[in-house]
Amino acid sequence: MTAPLLVVVNGAAGSAEDGPVEAALAVLRAGTDVEVAATSSSDDLDDVVRGLDGRRPVVVGGDGSLHAVAAALDRAGLLGAQPVGLIACGTGNDLARTLGLPLDPAEGARVVLDGTPRPLDVLREAGGLLVVNAVHAGVGASAGRRAEALKDLMGAVAYPVGAALAGTAERGWELRVQVDGRPVAPASGEWSADGGTPLLMVGVCNGPTVGGGTALVPEADPGDGQLDVLVSAATGPGERVAFAAALRAGRHGERDDVVLTRGREVSISGEPVDIDADGEVHEDRQEQTWRIDPAAWSIVVP
Repeated sequence: MTAPLLVVVNGAAGSAEDGPVEAALAVLRAGTDVEVAATSSSDDLDDVVRGLDGRRPVVVGGDGSLHAVAAALDRAGLLGAQPVGLIACGTGNDLARTLGLPLDPAEGARVVLDGTPRPLDVLREAGGLLVVNAVHAGVGASAGRRAEALKDLMGAVAYPVGAALAGTAERGWELRVQVDGRPVAPASGEWSADGGTPLLMVGVCNGPTVGGGTALVPEADPGDGQLDVLVSAATGPGERVAFAAALRAGRHGERDDVVLTRGREVSISGEPVDIDADGEVHEDRQEQTWRIDPAAWSIVVP
């Protein structure tokens, strides 16, 4: 028998369907004592976290659900107290894919029972926002907002459709990016008098993929104590199309309007810009600084 579990299901998420959840619960209940909590708000999650009472938390859902539970644990001062189980039932499941977690609910439940905790970093924003996988500003956030509206209808296909729509519509933002205090911009970027440059997107990543498997920063490791950063200045119509094609092919790092770098602190300033933080869009952010918090928590992996 393993430690007793508290399984958190996002009752508002499209992935919280009876079939996958029941398949996972059947496996978990065969191995230990299980309590289930269905939540639909951050207040619900805060109540659940306060009532853990020695139970190990298990998240059934995708990156958004995992982000919400991690944030609730962090608010309670419990983020690193116990390893978190993850049964990937979301649309994108980017962090689950990175960690080698199975996408079948029953197989995921067996990992929760028999796996090994892996220490992971988190991203922390100076304003208090916590991110477990990736935050991106600009066209990535626009793509995420459009994909969210399509997920119920299209599932994982909503991500490339949302990206295509955003890539057509957006023209870029004048932004300043610093990594560990150093200004960063692509070689083809045009600096303005205040040190900004027109950018299509900035990605600040813990894991390598976003949007259900798009490798934004292919070398990222969510436990290496580093933030991986992408800066793209592909703002012209032809450049946007070419950047999207290169991104799909995994060759975007070869372009002179793209920089891939890493560090421990990233600052973004300039025009108000939307950000997508683990799938949650925050509008019109103007000044933001992200720092890595190494080995802040752990997830049970195969």
